[in-house]
Amino acid sequence: MTETPPGVNKWPNSRDTMSRRSMMAATAAMPLTVQLSAGAAAGNDAIAGLIERAREKNAAFMRGDMDRWFQLVRIAQDFTLMQPFGGPASRGFDASPKRLAELSQYFREGETELEVLQTYASDVLVVLVMIERQRAEVGGLAAQDWSLRVTEIYRKDSTDWQLVHRHADPLVRRITLQQAATLARGWPEEK
Repeated sequence: MTETPPGVNKWPNSRDTMSRRSMMAATAAMPLTVQLSAGAAAGNDAIAGLIERAREKNAAFMRGDMDRWFQLVRIAQDFTLMQPFGGPASRGFDASPKRLAELSQYFREGETELEVLQTYASDVLVVLVMIERQRAEVGGLAAQDWSLRVTEIYRKDSTDWQLVHRHADPLVRRITLQQAATLARGWPEEK
């Protein structure tokens, strides 16, 4: 049995044997720094590239530069989005010129910073856990803080990494139990 690397918790199940499925799931869930494989350096390069791409695409999006944003993002056919405004997850992405023009009018004058909290990787999946710290004009509202907690999942296709899932919410600051309950229940629109 190999020794557990420093800073890594041993699995709670101390049995010496693991099913192949459990082993694969565990490997996919481990941070890249824990995975010791011949492809580790390539994985680090992939993560660094995806983080830089996330920085650039987020900055373009919040400026309303949807042409640049669309050059940087590779959206998978089976993409899901959990928007910061709530509601059901959307599937797919409408990249028509009309939709991109609408988005470019909705987001304006944004400034952004990306704080990467954690990354996870396997040969075919990369997960980025981030806070997008940003200030922008959104939907005609005056410029304000639009920071989001974000999780993005990328899947390797034959030539590139495709964005398959994005979950973003505005709960960067802690809220009370009562505020969370109000959000969970929903509330009538302001009149």
